[in-house]
Amino acid sequence: VGGLAPEAGGYAAVVALALRRQDRLVVTDTVSRTATLQPGLRAPHAERLLNEQGYTLGHFPQSFEWASIGGFAAARSSGQASAGYGRFDEMVTGLTLATPGGTLETGRAPKSAAGPDLRQLVLGSEGAFGVITDVTVRIRPLPETRVHEGWLFPSFSEGITAVRALAQDGPLPTVLRLSDETETMIGLARPDELGDRNDDDPGGCLAICGYEGTAAEVPDRRAKVRAVLTSLGGAYQGEGPGESWVRGRFSAPYLRDALLDVGVLAETLETAGFWSNLSRLYDAVRLTLSRELPSSVVMCHVSHVYPAGASLYFTVVTAQGERPVERWRCAKAAVSDAIIEAGGTISHHHGVGVDHRDWYAREAGPLGIAALRAVKDRLDPEGIMNPGVLIPEG
Repeated sequence: VGGLAPEAGGYAAVVALALRRQDRLVVTDTVSRTATLQPGLRAPHAERLLNEQGYTLGHFPQSFEWASIGGFAAARSSGQASAGYGRFDEMVTGLTLATPGGTLETGRAPKSAAGPDLRQLVLGSEGAFGVITDVTVRIRPLPETRVHEGWLFPSFSEGITAVRALAQDGPLPTVLRLSDETETMIGLARPDELGDRNDDDPGGCLAICGYEGTAAEVPDRRAKVRAVLTSLGGAYQGEGPGESWVRGRFSAPYLRDALLDVGVLAETLETAGFWSNLSRLYDAVRLTLSRELPSSVVMCHVSHVYPAGASLYFTVVTAQGERPVERWRCAKAAVSDAIIEAGGTISHHHGVGVDHRDWYAREAGPLGIAALRAVKDRLDPEGIMNPGVLIPEG
């Protein structure tokens, strides 16, 4: 979304800070179950270091193979196991921000009533306020058992009713995702088996449920989830679809590159809304994409769930045609308009960057943007930190 595409403005050049040498696990507090990590630590390395001590962060976004701890914080990341572990912003108990105006340190306690939570001001700031130099996160014991399974629902609306029931009344799996009819048919719900669909497939919408925890707790929770999903029209598909999803869950970005090489435009976008408005939001995005990119295939899945609502993650595939970048920019602008008008957020986890900046301004409102601009003016008076990203110029 252009988070790493600053606008130099009146400056002759921009400078990129590479934090890859800041790659240590600084300290593990086994009593509080927290760990302080440096920002350049890549996610797989961080997970290995924690696993060696018997812990996990539990944060596995699609970017897991290459993303960093500082990036997770700066972009307010959300992992594929967010139903069980929470979003990254929920994991953070403290962090340090180096700014041109000084150093900001946060996180004296896990929760506090001492004014607004400054951690939340830094999380999602995308480098516009300063450089995150360490992050303290909540950690969990390494699970004894991991198992994933598939469930099939006759329609997307019936599937949404089922996952909403789990999100609101429990029990919650660690992973909970639901693909619409098109995504299920194409096979993107099971990326490891993409293209293997046959005429005997029953159609419908595939949900993936994953469970992590102790060997005693997982079977009980799994049985309770099974009772809920069965009562709401779900058909158990066994562990095959779930394990296929696990094997291929980081593969979609590579698939996009392969499609681009053969003249196919493949892009993604996401949003989130309240359950009562989710159908309207889904229709608005899907219809806008179909109108702006005729003859395209539009797919969607519910990627993260909460008691009050959920996120919608869309994939669109179409012929590149002439000027594909311009075509996508026009389509994305139309979809962004549709998201705001339909009451959704401009981004659930991809972030703001340059691409979403103007729509974020509409979502936050003039006073909200003015407040953020005042913070930036105090922390970064010369405006040199990731200029043009996140906050529109006044």
